[in-house]
Amino acid sequence: MTEEKKETGTPNPSEEQTKDEMANQQTTNDDKFEEQVVKLEDLQEEHEYSQAEMETLTRLYDQTLEELKEGEVVTGRILNITDSDVIVDIGFKSEGLIPKDEFDNIEELKPGDEVEVYVDELDNGEGQIALSRRRADFIKNWERVIQKYENDEVIPGTITRRIKGGMVVSLMGVDAFLPGSQIDVKPIRDFDALIGKQLNFKIVKVNRARKNIVVSSRVLIEKELEGKRKEILETLEKGQVRKGTVKNITDFGVFIDLGGVDGLLHITDLSWGRVNHPSELVKLDQELEVMVLDFNENKDRISLGLKQLQPHPWENVEQKYPVNSIVKGRVVSITDYGAFVELEKGIEGLIHISEMSWSQHIKHPSQILTVGQEVEAVVLNIEPDQKKISLGLKQLEPDPWENIEERYPVGSTHKGIVRNITQFGVFVELEEGIDGLVHISDLSWTRKIQHPSEVVKKNEEIEVMVLGINREERRIALGHKQIEPNPWDAFEQVYMVGSETTGKIARFVDKGVIVTLPQGVDGFIPNQHIPAPKGKKPSDVYEEGAEIQAKVIEFDKENKKIVLSVIGYFRDKERKDYEEYLEKQGIPKPTIEEMIKQRPVGKVKKEEPKPAKEKAEEVKAEPEKKKEEKAEEKKKEPETKTAEAEQKQPEDKKEEKMEKVEAKAEEKKEEKAEEVKTEAKEAKEEKTEKKEEAAAEKKEEEKTDDKKETAE
Repeated sequence: MTEEKKETGTPNPSEEQTKDEMANQQTTNDDKFEEQVVKLEDLQEEHEYSQAEMETLTRLYDQTLEELKEGEVVTGRILNITDSDVIVDIGFKSEGLIPKDEFDNIEELKPGDEVEVYVDELDNGEGQIALSRRRADFIKNWERVIQKYENDEVIPGTITRRIKGGMVVSLMGVDAFLPGSQIDVKPIRDFDALIGKQLNFKIVKVNRARKNIVVSSRVLIEKELEGKRKEILETLEKGQVRKGTVKNITDFGVFIDLGGVDGLLHITDLSWGRVNHPSELVKLDQELEVMVLDFNENKDRISLGLKQLQPHPWENVEQKYPVNSIVKGRVVSITDYGAFVELEKGIEGLIHISEMSWSQHIKHPSQILTVGQEVEAVVLNIEPDQKKISLGLKQLEPDPWENIEERYPVGSTHKGIVRNITQFGVFVELEEGIDGLVHISDLSWTRKIQHPSEVVKKNEEIEVMVLGINREERRIALGHKQIEPNPWDAFEQVYMVGSETTGKIARFVDKGVIVTLPQGVDGFIPNQHIPAPKGKKPSDVYEEGAEIQAKVIEFDKENKKIVLSVIGYFRDKERKDYEEYLEKQGIPKPTIEEMIKQRPVGKVKKEEPKPAKEKAEEVKAEPEKKKEEKAEEKKKEPETKTAEAEQKQPEDKKEEKMEKVEAKAEEKKEEKAEEVKTEAKEAKEEKTEKKEEAAAEKKEEEKTDDKKETAE
C-alpha cells in the first residue's frame, strides 16, 4: 500500500523533461518577442500548399460539383444506418440522409453497400443534401416501363386498389390507371374482388410530363376472342342451338355471350308465358342453350330465342280446356274491360267485366279481383287461331234470369229501388241482379216531364208494373204510371173542346206555355193564343205560377194532349172583360188593325174550325152576305138616328157619341167582311201548327226511343 502510493506520487521523468522543455521554449519566445507595427498589405499569408497546388485542387473540386445535379440518379455508398435514416455518401462535400422506410430491403443492407439514389436537393437549408431511394426506384422503373411501351410489349401488373372510374395497377413499381370499361369484355359485377389480382396489361396511353400511364386488359381479351368470333360467324345459321352466358340483363331482354359474339334474347322470346322482367327467369353469368332466330347480313345483330326450345302451349288447347269446363288460374293483369287469368305458361284467358257477376253493378274489375289472386272460372269460348280464351266468373252461380217470366209476369206490380237516373228514364232494381227500365213516358199520365229527376230520386223506393220482358237481351220494361188507372178517360169529359178552365203557368217553352190544370194534367197554350205585346214573348209578360183562364180548343186522348187558348176564352166574353184582362196583365189595348190581324175579340162564337167544304161555300156566298149586311145597316140607321136625337145632351157630346156609333158600325162591318177570311186563315194556321207539333212530337219520341234502346 505504501509502495503503491510512492509509485503513484513519483513523477515520470519523461513528463518532467517535456514540461521543462516547453517552459524553456516559452521563455525563449517571450524574450524574443518585441512589439512592432506592421501594415496589412505588408502581411503575407502563410500557405499550407503552394499556389500551383491550390489551383489544381480548386479545379478538381469545382469539376466534382458540376457533375452532380438535382434530379439525377447517382450511385452512393452507405456510411451508416441509424434508427430512422440511412447516411449515404455520393462524393459530394456533405453526406445525404434517406428515410429508412424508403428501402424495401433495409434488413439486407449494411455500411459499405452501394445503392442508387435520387438527388432531390443539393442543399436542404441545413448544409445537407436531400436524397430519395423511392424516387430513384420510380425513375428506374419508369424508364423500363416506357421501354416496354415503345416496344409494344405486354406488361404484367397487380391491381392494388379501387378509385373513381376504375382501378390502380402496379407495373414494376409504377402506378397506372385501369378504367373500368377496359378491364374485361364482360360487365364487372364486383370491382373489389379484383384487388390483388395479377393480370397482363397493355399500355394504351402515356403522359410523360405528368408521369401518367393508362393500361387496358380488355384489348388483350378482345384479341384472343377475335379468332373465336370469326369461327362462330362462319358457322352461324338460323335455327341453330348454341350455348351462351348471360352477359347483361335489361328491361327489354338479355344479352348472351356466344363466345366472342353477343346476341339479344328479347323478353318476348324468353317464355311462352307472361314475363314482367327478364330477371324473373335468368341470372347474370348463367349458362343457357338458345336458338338462333335471325341475324343481319353483317351478323352484328343476332336474335336469340329460349322459348322456341320448348313445345308450344296452344297445341291441343281445346282438348286441355274444353268449353263449359271449370279451370283454375292466376290473375296476372287487370284492365278497364276485364281481367286476364293465366291458366299455364303461355295460355291466358279473359274474364270480361260483363261475365263477372249476375247481380253486382261492377264499374271496374278491381272491385272483385286482384292481381295474383287464384280464381276458378268457366271456359265460355276458345279461338285457337287467335289464341283467345273467354272465361266467365258468374257462370259458377245460377243465372237469376232463368224463370224470370214466372217470377215477374207481365202486368204484375212490384216495388224496387231507383239505382240510376238518365235523360231517357229510370233504372229500377227489382232484386239483386235484376234491373228494369221505366221510360220517361211511363212515369206520369198527366205531366210533361223534361227529366226523370222531376218525379223520382236516386235510391228511392217506387212501385212499378211489368210491361214486357226480353230474356234473351235481359231487358225488363217497367211502368210507374200504370200503377194508377188512366185518367184520360175522365179528362175526355172534363176537358171537352170548347170548355173553359183555369190553370197555373208551369213553365215556358219555345212554342208556347205549359199550364197545370185542376185535375193535375198539363195543358199547352200556343204563343198565338195568349195575349202579349208586339215583339215580346209570353215569358216577358207572365210569371210562372200565375193563374190564367183559357178555353180548350183541342183534346187528343191518344197522344195525351190538351191545347188551350186564352184569346179564344175571351171571344165569347164582353169586350170590356178582355180589356180588363189586358190591363191587369199590363198589356196595352190593341188597335182595330191589330185586332183584325190577330184575333177578333167580342161576341163571336168559334168553338171548332169549320170543314174545308163549308169554308168554300161561305166564300162563294160572301157577295150575297154582303148585300144582306148592307140592307140590315140601312134598316138600323133610322133607329140609331132617332135614339141619338132623343138624348138631351150638349151638341158637342152628341157629335162625339155619333162618331163612336159610326165607328162601331164601321168596325162591325169590317169584322163581318173579314170573318170568313180570318176563319179560313185560322183554320189553316191551326192545321199547320198541328202538323208541326205532331212532327216535333214524333221526332222527339223517335229520339227518346233511340236513347232508350241505346241505354238498354
